Amino acid sequence: QVQLVESGGGLVQAGGSLRLSCAASGNIVTINAMDWYRQAPGKQRELVATITSGSSTNYADSVKGRFTISRDNAKNTVYLQMNSLKPEDTAVYYCHTTGIAFDWRTYDAWGQGTRVTVSS
Repeated sequence: QVQLVESGGGLVQAGGSLRLSCAASGNIVTINAMDWYRQAPGKQRELVATITSGSSTNYADSVKGRFTISRDNAKNTVYLQMNSLKPEDTAVYYCHTTGIAFDWRTYDAWGQGTRVTVSS
């Protein structure tokens, strides 16, 4: 069983910054790409950023130039540095990853979510 635990959400004024963290633990053999998604009230969950196991990155157009995704493979942790935050960034942010567990089965894991609120 693989668990993802996010932290770092909170309330911030527009223009401010937050750094989210997500640590993976459990019976992990491999971790593939790690992603951040977000879901705003009344909207569908959307992909915000992805980082591959080789640290290639990709971002949603709405966050390019403002958000930076990174990972520490030794700690099985992914980060999302969010700068120049806007009220429209308000959402619950989820981390996600896939890989292979100790029983050699693939896993598809989601965190519990961390809330980010940006006030205008």
